[in-house]
Amino acid sequence: MADEAKDNKKAAEEVRSEATEQPKKESAEKKSADDVVAEEKSEEKVKKQEWPELRAGYTVRLHIRVSEGKKDRIQIFEGMILAMSGKTPETKTITVRKVSKGYGVEKIIPLAMPSLEKIENVKKAKVSRSKLYYLRNYNKRLKEELVLENN
Repeated sequence: MADEAKDNKKAAEEVRSEATEQPKKESAEKKSADDVVAEEKSEEKVKKQEWPELRAGYTVRLHIRVSEGKKDRIQIFEGMILAMSGKTPETKTITVRKVSKGYGVEKIIPLAMPSLEKIENVKKAKVSRSKLYYLRNYNKRLKEELVLENN
């Protein structure tokens, strides 16, 4: 009887293992397809996150996609980076300021924003601070150098 019980247990284990192996194979195939889609999405996000070197004091040209009605267009906002904040790529933001028609205009741009198409470095200013909020009331010119890009 002990031998029969052992044989029954082995047979039951084989049936269970066969029953559980088939769904695992199917789920592995499904996961691999899902993984491929997830990897493609993550690659797209990584492609969007490849910005040039950005620091406080750089003058940048931001290409932002704006939708007006049914049409989309690219709007360019050129100004100096006053501050950068955020530690992870999803939370990183830059504060950009320009003077337009005598009025100072500041925008806080998240770098993960999907409508942000492109960032170009135009000039580098020699500054010794990471937050340049004093430039709001600063009338003197900063020492700047042009950035040569190979496009």
